[in-house]
Amino acid sequence: MRKNIVAGNWKMNTTLQEGVQLAKEVNESLKSFKANCGVVIAVPFTHLASINDVIDKNLLGLGAENCANKVSGAFTGEVSAAMVASTGANYVILGHSERRQYYGETSETLKEKVALALENGLTPIFCIGEVLEEREANVHFDVVKRQVEEALFELSAEDFSKLVLAYEPVWAIGTGKTATDDQAEEMHAFIRNTIAKKYGKEIADNTTILYGGSCKPSNAAQLFAKPNVDGGLIGGASLKSESFIDIVKAF
Repeated sequence: MRKNIVAGNWKMNTTLQEGVQLAKEVNESLKSFKANCGVVIAVPFTHLASINDVIDKNLLGLGAENCANKVSGAFTGEVSAAMVASTGANYVILGHSERRQYYGETSETLKEKVALALENGLTPIFCIGEVLEEREANVHFDVVKRQVEEALFELSAEDFSKLVLAYEPVWAIGTGKTATDDQAEEMHAFIRNTIAKKYGKEIADNTTILYGGSCKPSNAAQLFAKPNVDGGLIGGASLKSESFIDIVKAF
């Protein structure tokens, strides 16, 4: 049975002190009710170890927003998967559209990152999705299929089954636009079908696929009600504990 997850992606927001405070607030809120899904916060590298010390990992998973595609060495400013794991984190976001768009991350790079994350016991939350021009040109299915195949389909079935996927229609991130729940469901079903053709129905049925495009308290329940939408990768709404917890409660 696949797991429902609500994951917050803080991006480049909060100082260390603000981040620790926000994590404490989220953790405290989770003590007050039984969440019907897994809850994860992915935070800046600088925050990981400090936040790991103040949260209950039985209630709240901790993730990084990226990791390097190299094991170690002369790569100034990079943070390896082993370094991330050493902080106590258990998740890492890989392939986010902002990393692809602004930092030129390719499927080849991401293949290396996924392998290193898995080697270090991290669960990758692997992002895929199309930009507006691709959606309007009606090639969105081709784009997403290619992203999945190129970066992930050399993994063994065992390793693939450790991943969480996140579909982010890039045109709906931070724009206030949201894919309709039907558009999200259509793409999630397509992704699951693509996985089934490669790895079989059982692995496809057990793969958690999150929706990541302007998901907020007002639309979360509608999105999560769809059979192939297993939760959300939450941006802006994860920066306030109240709105983040309202999304968690949508399950």
